[in-house]
Amino acid sequence: MYSILKKEITAYLSSLVAYVTIGVFLLVLGLLLWVFPDSSILDYGYAALDSLFSTAPYLFMFLIPAITMRSLAGERNAGTFELLLTRPLTHLQIVLGKYFATVIIVLFALVPTLVYYYSVYTLGIPQGNIDTGAVIGSYIGLFLLGSAFAAIGLFASAITKNQIIAFTVAIFLCFFFYSGFDSLSGLLSLQSSGIQSLGITEHYQAVSRGVLDTRDLAYFIILTAAFIWLTLFVLLRQQQKSLNRTIMLSAAGIMFAVAIFSNTIFTRFDFTKEGRYSISPVSRKVLDSLDKPVKVTVYLKGDLTGGMKRLQRATNDMLIDLQAYSHHKLQFEFIDPLKGLSPEQQEQAVNDLHTRGVEATALSVKTDDGVTQKTIFPAAIVSANGKDLPVTLLYQQSQMGLTADEVLNNSIQNLEYAFTSAIKKVTKEGKPRIGFTIGHDELKDAQLDGAMSGLSDGFLVGRIELNTIPFDSLMKIKLVVVPKPNKPFTEAEKFKLDQYLMRGGKIVWTIDQVSAELDSLQGHGGEQLAFPKQLNLDDQLFVYGIRINYDLIADISAAQIPINTGSIGGQAQIQLVPWLFYPIFMPLAKHPIIKNLDGIRSEFVSTIDILETKDIAKTILLASSPYNKKISAPHLLSLQAIEQEPDPKAFQSVPKVTGVLLEGKFTSDFKNRSAPDGVGENIAIKNESQPTKMIVISDGDVFKNDLAADGSPYPLGYDHYTRQTFGNKNLLLNIADYMTDDSGLIALRNKEIKLRLLNRARVRGEKLYWQIINTTIPLLLVLIFAIFQHYTRKRKYAH
Repeated sequence: MYSILKKEITAYLSSLVAYVTIGVFLLVLGLLLWVFPDSSILDYGYAALDSLFSTAPYLFMFLIPAITMRSLAGERNAGTFELLLTRPLTHLQIVLGKYFATVIIVLFALVPTLVYYYSVYTLGIPQGNIDTGAVIGSYIGLFLLGSAFAAIGLFASAITKNQIIAFTVAIFLCFFFYSGFDSLSGLLSLQSSGIQSLGITEHYQAVSRGVLDTRDLAYFIILTAAFIWLTLFVLLRQQQKSLNRTIMLSAAGIMFAVAIFSNTIFTRFDFTKEGRYSISPVSRKVLDSLDKPVKVTVYLKGDLTGGMKRLQRATNDMLIDLQAYSHHKLQFEFIDPLKGLSPEQQEQAVNDLHTRGVEATALSVKTDDGVTQKTIFPAAIVSANGKDLPVTLLYQQSQMGLTADEVLNNSIQNLEYAFTSAIKKVTKEGKPRIGFTIGHDELKDAQLDGAMSGLSDGFLVGRIELNTIPFDSLMKIKLVVVPKPNKPFTEAEKFKLDQYLMRGGKIVWTIDQVSAELDSLQGHGGEQLAFPKQLNLDDQLFVYGIRINYDLIADISAAQIPINTGSIGGQAQIQLVPWLFYPIFMPLAKHPIIKNLDGIRSEFVSTIDILETKDIAKTILLASSPYNKKISAPHLLSLQAIEQEPDPKAFQSVPKVTGVLLEGKFTSDFKNRSAPDGVGENIAIKNESQPTKMIVISDGDVFKNDLAADGSPYPLGYDHYTRQTFGNKNLLLNIADYMTDDSGLIALRNKEIKLRLLNRARVRGEKLYWQIINTTIPLLLVLIFAIFQHYTRKRKYAH
């Protein structure tokens, strides 16, 4: 076999056709990756070689058939194949020798593409900001693809003596096995039948990302072995030699066994530096436990910018990874919901998707005529058990201080959590219950509309009255939210909440300790006395490890409010000015509840003291900026203070705590006490809780939505004056997930994916230089090798 391999390589590299073929391959590849804007790495903007590994397969469909077309067809046409058979060589040795020679030549053609890696490595910001492990893994995928195409090309060369026919048949077979099964699946509407898994695309795309699944490896091995087996079969039939059926059937049986075994027991090797394609054990458990099919429809498709293409590719990668552990229960597809529709139909489609929770986003797309606006849908719908749940793929508002690329990267980091959480919610029987308390002049239903409607997709949400609800019914509530009470709690109500907590219940307190309202200020001559409330909760929260102080925080980082500055021509003049008592909290911690959230808008917030308590872990979730001032109540608030520009030096202070997560075993407020009067039922007192959680936020309005003049609610977190959306809704959703899910699913939000960008300033200034480097250097390397090989060969035979 070695003599055949050496002969094939020497003969091929001694031919001018070889260098022309490889040169054309590298030239076209260089133009596609570095010059043409639609697929240019420079225009893509990210320090990655994704374009190389998505473009190379289509060029392989021509390069490899051009290499293999003469392997057997040329031998048979020249009559030299019979000469080979006179040597002490078997048919298998001949075929394997030619096959491995082809694979080595393909590798030879790929070596110059390492120049691309050097270029991206150099242009990264900072320099070297490229995932080398992912590139190595992707080259492994390209090698496996080339190996499979080599086997297909060898088979095509065996069935005919005509090299042109062998070339044409090989191109057809390579294309069919790469894309044909996908097209056939779409035409026959068989996306869920598994017919796509027979084609190369699904397996190559999985490997080319930098992650090697043993099932994909087994597929390429089986496909390659199958075509080598067919090549042997054809050659033996042409020689009219008897087939060793035992060996042939044994080979087929081994391939079948490998296929079954690889689908039963598999593992995955993630070559990426941060393990971006490694699915967490929590997600694996959710996918492994699926007992019914789950369908994911992704609407992010069409003419997209580089950033949206990256999000689309990341979404596809994540669904492939999740599908790998779903036992074929998870199926997904990407569709463009506006494709082929008239303007009227597109408008109707946008409205229909809006009612299903899929929001449209306007995207600026460059065209020959300039820039045009295109509507895209960076969202998906997860469907199972007759239920649909929308999944937002892109944060609709940018986090303050972050670039668009950073927001996009945060969205990609959140994909595993978003999809796994949605899959769990649509497949799980029954939704966790969340109860918002009433009976203490809490926020009204209209003020909580954004909160309750936002939670309704994954939870059963309602109001509960502690004074009347039976304790066993209260225990069925997974999470109790106390939304801005204004009247004191009775001892019986406090007892119910305390024993609910002792038995593992979770509570979110959103408390205003000081009575202050902007409406009262504007309606009473611009002044109001802010005074302490009497809620009768201080002693209970103190036992749990928290004290909410009777003060207000004035913060330079604040939201704006409308102020009437006079009238002109009978028209009121409204001006937006910062109001120091409406702080905006910027979540900076890495806890999954607040990670990557936008600023949280608040109103009249108090400071929180964290007390030393045993067995309780405390995590600060929200805090003021370093430019704040604490004002003790009672205090006279006046809108005239807006006229004075705050002095930053006077506001310099340590950040004040305004939101705390407490986790662990709580001590009962009623320890060594009897049940108070008015409970109305026999509840055994537990002095210490089982491990549970509690969140205390010193702002009763944090989950309140504004109301329009007609009483209709605005979305939670939306400021209708500034038309800015804050992160209040996402904060609530994250809290609900964290408090009600004991599986640790929300910890997936801690996933980190490094942002790898090209130095755009350098790309703009040196674009032509790098285009020339990457289109000419690979060709020069091939030319230098050709000259060296020709000189060596000439010198060898001259002597």
